Amino acid sequence: MNETAKRARATIDVAAVRSNVRALRDRAPRAELMAVVKADGYGHGAVPCARAARQAGASWLGTALPEEAFALRAAGDTGRLLCWLWTPGGPWGKAVEQDIDVSVSGLWALREVTEAARACGRPARIQLKADTGLGRNGCQPADWPELTAAAAKAEVDGAVKVTGLWSHFACADEPGHPSIPLQAAAFEEALAVAAAAGLRPEVRHIANTAALLTLPEAHYDLVRGGIGIYGVSPSAELGTPHDFGLRPAMTLEASLASVKRAPGGHGVSYGHHYTTAGDTTLALIPLGYADGIPRNASGRGPVLVAGRRRTAAGRIAMDQFVVDLGGDRAAAGDPAVLFGPGDRGEPLAEDWAEAAGTIGYEIVTRIGTRVPRVYVDTDAGKGGVVATGAEDTGGAGDPTRTGGGR
Repeated sequence: MNETAKRARATIDVAAVRSNVRALRDRAPRAELMAVVKADGYGHGAVPCARAARQAGASWLGTALPEEAFALRAAGDTGRLLCWLWTPGGPWGKAVEQDIDVSVSGLWALREVTEAARACGRPARIQLKADTGLGRNGCQPADWPELTAAAAKAEVDGAVKVTGLWSHFACADEPGHPSIPLQAAAFEEALAVAAAAGLRPEVRHIANTAALLTLPEAHYDLVRGGIGIYGVSPSAELGTPHDFGLRPAMTLEASLASVKRAPGGHGVSYGHHYTTAGDTTLALIPLGYADGIPRNASGRGPVLVAGRRRTAAGRIAMDQFVVDLGGDRAAAGDPAVLFGPGDRGEPLAEDWAEAAGTIGYEIVTRIGTRVPRVYVDTDAGKGGVVATGAEDTGGAGDPTRTGGGR
């Protein structure tokens, strides 16, 4: 382990990723599963998590940005791969050449990808996205007939192959929300319009992790496992990761940088928002908001130190924050666990999300590059470190080559 990793590290258990993918597949046994590895695998490392997901049977990968998709191809992945966040003038041709499915939400995108496909001399694989009520990307219902008809014509002309029709729920993580049945109905209508235009896609999909877990009627041909494959719950309303048989894959920990006695009435950190109640021991954790620790969790962020849960004492600074150990003993170099799977009584990422007034997605995704990733495989006989460093791929062989295209 390098010197930086001795200060702090995010340990990623690829066995947990595999286990989570299997658990999600069990929830949707009649559908294929897409492992979403955008934003560097939600902060876990896109390539090693993609490889673990492929090993566990994920037949698709998903990214937001084209560059994320290209990085997976460069790492050796040859399976089905969807990329959905495009802007005019994007690298359509490179995506066509690398057999990447691209999402199309409007006529401008269809025109650009069609031109790129003709320049490449091969059809583009495209998936049409319908806006069924989320209000972000996706084609509005009023424009959907024109888009599907144009895509069908481009398919007949040999410029594209429409491989998918898809959409995204706005509130699947809020059980009983009235938008859920409205979006489900809108998606059914979008599918009917596409069928009338003559489109026969390989996959239809609308279910994200929350819908995968709670809405079996929305599974269709493909479900998208995003935050769930990393063992984080989509929302507190749905339950904890363990309620769904998921295991958090990331453990964030640091070595105490300082442990010292302090008298009562001693101010701690900027602004002195915390003052010691009496003689006590203060421990310094060398992680701060430059590493992705949310400053707005100051005074509330939970940490396991010296066998007990503590909370950040005073403000979380750029590089460090303090916990008050009271009468407990510790020494510089002892471990502090900010979050993990909970096996040792440490907090979950969801606990930090609650403290910061945000969601678990943000907690794991925001952990920055100053924190090295250390990849381990806790499956039987594979319990050691398999790689360190954000740039390393982890694992043996090249499991991204499994689960290839049809």
